[in-house]
Amino acid sequence: MSRLRSSTPAAAAAGSGRTSSSSSTSSRSSPCSFEAALGAFKERLSSGTLGPEDARHLFDELLRLASPGSARALNGLLAMLARAPPSSTYSDGPALVVALFNRMSRGADPRVVLPTFHTYGILMDCCCRTHRPNLALAFFGRLLRSGLGVNAVTFNGLLQALCNTKRTDEAVDVLLHRMTELGCLPDVVSYSIVLKSFCDNRKSQRALELLRTMAEGGVCSPNVVAYSIVMDGFFKEGEVAKACDLFHEMMQQGISPDVVTYSSIIDALCKARAMDKAEIFLLQMVDQGVRPDIVIYTNVIHGYSTVGQWKEAARVLKEMTSHGILPNVVTWNSFMASLCKHGKNKDARDVFDSMAMKGQKPNILSYSIMLHGYATEGCFVDMIDLFNLMVGDGIVPDHHIFNILINAYAKRGMMDDALLILIKMRQQGVKPDVVTYSTVIAAFCRMGRLDDAIEKFDQMIDQGVPPNLAIYQCLIQSFCALGALVKAKELVCEMMNKGMHPDIVFFSSIINTLCKKGRVMDAQNIFKFIIRIGLRPDVIMFSSLMDGYCLVGKMEEALRVFDAMLSAGIEPNVVVYGTLVNGYCKIGRIDDGLRLFREMLCKEVKPTTIMYNIILDGLFQAGRSVAAKENFHKMIESGIPVGTDTYNTVLCGLCKNNCSDEAFTLFKKLHAMNVKIDIITLNIMITEMFKTRRIEEAKDLFASTSANGLVPSVETYHLMMTNLIKEGLLEEADNIYLSTENAGCDPNSQLLNHVVRTLLETGEIVKAGTFLSKIDEKNFSLEASTTELLITLFSRKRTCQKHIKFLPGKYQFLVGGSHSW
Repeated sequence: MSRLRSSTPAAAAAGSGRTSSSSSTSSRSSPCSFEAALGAFKERLSSGTLGPEDARHLFDELLRLASPGSARALNGLLAMLARAPPSSTYSDGPALVVALFNRMSRGADPRVVLPTFHTYGILMDCCCRTHRPNLALAFFGRLLRSGLGVNAVTFNGLLQALCNTKRTDEAVDVLLHRMTELGCLPDVVSYSIVLKSFCDNRKSQRALELLRTMAEGGVCSPNVVAYSIVMDGFFKEGEVAKACDLFHEMMQQGISPDVVTYSSIIDALCKARAMDKAEIFLLQMVDQGVRPDIVIYTNVIHGYSTVGQWKEAARVLKEMTSHGILPNVVTWNSFMASLCKHGKNKDARDVFDSMAMKGQKPNILSYSIMLHGYATEGCFVDMIDLFNLMVGDGIVPDHHIFNILINAYAKRGMMDDALLILIKMRQQGVKPDVVTYSTVIAAFCRMGRLDDAIEKFDQMIDQGVPPNLAIYQCLIQSFCALGALVKAKELVCEMMNKGMHPDIVFFSSIINTLCKKGRVMDAQNIFKFIIRIGLRPDVIMFSSLMDGYCLVGKMEEALRVFDAMLSAGIEPNVVVYGTLVNGYCKIGRIDDGLRLFREMLCKEVKPTTIMYNIILDGLFQAGRSVAAKENFHKMIESGIPVGTDTYNTVLCGLCKNNCSDEAFTLFKKLHAMNVKIDIITLNIMITEMFKTRRIEEAKDLFASTSANGLVPSVETYHLMMTNLIKEGLLEEADNIYLSTENAGCDPNSQLLNHVVRTLLETGEIVKAGTFLSKIDEKNFSLEASTTELLITLFSRKRTCQKHIKFLPGKYQFLVGGSHSW
């Protein structure tokens, strides 16, 4: 005993294993010796120097020194170990607790110390917190077999374990039946565990039913925490009204919400952008004598800022200050972030500058928010000035700050500036990370500078920064786009050797892009490569490749791909059939398209609206209007949705096939049925009205554009002007042109060139000169057909002498050069 007293607690515990039996007996009777060993254990645990083997030795010594009253101290020690963070000497405290418990249950003298139900409760709690619910269930079974009895704490461990293993219904059964059967009444914590499980699994309605069962059962009344759990669940599911109703129900039950409850509900309402309701709860909170804290005010300010109500946000900020609650850096940062997100960098900078005046020093996040705002808007001078200010304020920039600057320049192709920042980043001791390199490499790829991209890629590897899947995919996609398929394949193999495997979606995107550009042979090359590296093409990839062959008119090749897809055991869907049918229609082989369409129907593949649109357009283009009309009626009878595109296809087809009366009848029917149309519909009908000499109807239809909820397109103005000019209605054509400015529709080069040609063809040389001047004003170029018409027209001597003076100077020179004066 004297050895233990004369040594330090750690030495006493470490050396106690070598004491004699007489010393052991003496120590066991001395509470001081047990406390010394307990202190040594806790000291080693707190310092992070307790290894598993040391823990076992020290715990064995504690068991040897224990007295009948030591169980509580040992339970406390196990709880402390279970909650201790991992250290360099042990990584899994809960596993060590289980090992020590096994020594306790096996090695202790049953007359001295035995596990209590509190011990089991600690073990079950630690198992649940470390995501080992099944082990917690095993401990509960062991507790029942021990005969020690149970209490609410141990049952709560069981409930938590059941909920963690998604066995919430079993937890409800335990809560409502098994606990009372074993003589243990559930408490509010028991109910809260199950309520939270329901809400976490988006079953808030079930949680509400349990909450009401709790209130009606009389075993224990729900408290503010229980109500808050269910309200929060409804908010997370977007059921704002139900959550608010439950809040009022809680108030009616005489349960007063605290600041935490109000904070939760106001935060949820702000996130749901229900700022009027959030404001009501804020006022109610004050009326109830619950003082809002800085978190609540920050949430409201952020909520108003998010919806762009800056005046309201400023009002709440002022109100907060008037109540003696000073905004902290989190409040300011939240306000600035919302302002920058809405492009209000100047207002955000005013807030930033006012922080120091209010006694709050901006932190690195404050600078990050403002720098990102400037970067997004391309305000590079302001961005660099702020960066220099940050450095001057003694705030050391990190990866995130440098990445903001680099990304700002890279997005706009200013790679010299981006690379200067990269150099500065290294000079300041900040090593570029994968985000930095990804930004630079992606920018070079967008610009087609693949040599530079590969240089940075190699530099990245040399610097010990492993490239991720996104970087590989960016490079592969860029090499494919430039036709460097060999290099692309090398990168794919390199990536796969490093354990990164691109999925079929990525390759489908590449093949689809190549096919859209008409590079179907490159797409076929990639397709074969995919199969060679062990990937299985899906229906989308087959469809993209077929579409590529269809676009270049190689239907036989498209059919070979179709056959290969069938051989691979992939059933064609409506998209595949649509691709092939469309391909046939485009090259005029409508009968082959119809044959494939019938084959699709026989295989019970249901046609879509798009499929019928393809068939209808193909038939009208082939001049088979009767068959097209029959298929249109079949489509309606089959219940296939008929959209605006379908009606436009039919109207355009009828007009092209000289079925004007039927087109007008259908158009009137659509108008009478309030069927949604678009500006393309009006353009089709205006064209046909001019074509069939229904001039006044065309003008009336144009005038009704806004009444139909539509905005004229450039094509609409083009149709109206050229047709009015042909009809000799020049003043009305001028008025139409002037209306383009009022409508915010800027005439393009095609419109003005066509107007000039129409005027020249109708002999309106003076007016043509006016519109030639407009072409000059807008810095447009003359189209070849316009130039040719001018030269042809003014090659006639009479025309030249009479009208050349009305042309702008450079056009006088142009036509003058074609005529010998």
